[in-house]
Amino acid sequence: MILVFGSLNIDLVTIVPVIPGSGRTVLAPSYARHFGGKGANQAVAAARIAGAGKVSMAGRVGRDGFGDEAIDNLAANGVDTSLIVRTDEPTGCAFITVDRSGENAITVASGANMAARAADVPASHLAADTVLVLQMEVPFAEALEVARRTRAASGRVVWNLAPVPENMTGEMIRTLCGATDCLITNEHEAVDAASALGAALSDFETAAAHLAKATELTCVVTAGAQGAFAFAPDGTRLHAASLAITPVDTTGAGDTFVGAFASVLAEKMPLQQALEAGCEAAALKCLKPGAQDGMPARSAIRALQSG
Repeated sequence: MILVFGSLNIDLVTIVPVIPGSGRTVLAPSYARHFGGKGANQAVAAARIAGAGKVSMAGRVGRDGFGDEAIDNLAANGVDTSLIVRTDEPTGCAFITVDRSGENAITVASGANMAARAADVPASHLAADTVLVLQMEVPFAEALEVARRTRAASGRVVWNLAPVPENMTGEMIRTLCGATDCLITNEHEAVDAASALGAALSDFETAAAHLAKATELTCVVTAGAQGAFAFAPDGTRLHAASLAITPVDTTGAGDTFVGAFASVLAEKMPLQQALEAGCEAAALKCLKPGAQDGMPARSAIRALQSG
C-alpha cells in the first residue's frame, strides 16, 4: 500500500497581459480551475501506475464545495479517500496568474492543509509493506510523526523536500533524513539542503552525494532534461535519462515523478527501474496541460513493460 500524507488544493489559474505589481489591478477574460496540492498530485500519479485501490490519501479539506470536488477527484482516480478529514478551515487554494510569456506568480492559501494531523493516520494503515510519501505543504511536525511511525512499523518513507521552507535549518534536515529512506529533491533543493547542513556546494550532484553520505539515506535528484540521479551513502551513483520531448506544460512533472517512483518501489523493483519509470512518467505528463490530466497510466510506461 502507498500512503500519501499531504496537501490537497484547488488551483485557480488565469492568463493576464502582465502580472500586476503592488497597487495595480489587471483584468483577465476568464479563469480555469484545476486540482492540485503536491500530496493530491502525487497520490493521483501513484494510482495511475499502481492501479485502483493501492493508494490512500491522508490530509484535510474544508467543509465546502472545493473539498467535495477534491475528494471526488481523488476517488475518480482510484485513490482511497477514507483518511481525508473535513475541517472548519477552508480547502487549500492556489491563485495562479500567468502572463503571455509564461511567467507566473502564485499565492497559496494553505487553509485546511495546516490542520493535517498525524493522528488522522491509524496504525492499521502502517505496516512492513507500506510506502509513505511526504512533502512539505503540511505541518512538518505532523509529517515527521507519521514518518517515524511508519519506520517503527518497518515501512519505508519517501520524502519530497518541496517546497523548501524558508526557515529550513540543519537540525530540520537531519531530523527529516533520520526518519526517511529516500529523499527526493530537484537540483535547487539539493543545494539548499546541503547548505543547511553547512556544505556550500553549487553543483547539485556533489550536494546530493553529500546529503546521502552525511545523513545515510538515498538521495534522488530530478534534473529536468538531464533526467534523474540517485546517490547512496556508499557513493554509488545511478542515472536515468529523460525522454526527448517538447514540453507543453511542466506543471506537476516533479509530483508525477514522485508518485511513479514510489509506486515502483512499493512493488520492490530495483532503484534503477524506479528512476527510469519516474523520468518517463514525468516526461509524458509534460505533453499535456494541467498538473494531473497528463499523468500517464502504467500501460504508457515502457520501463514497466515486460519483455
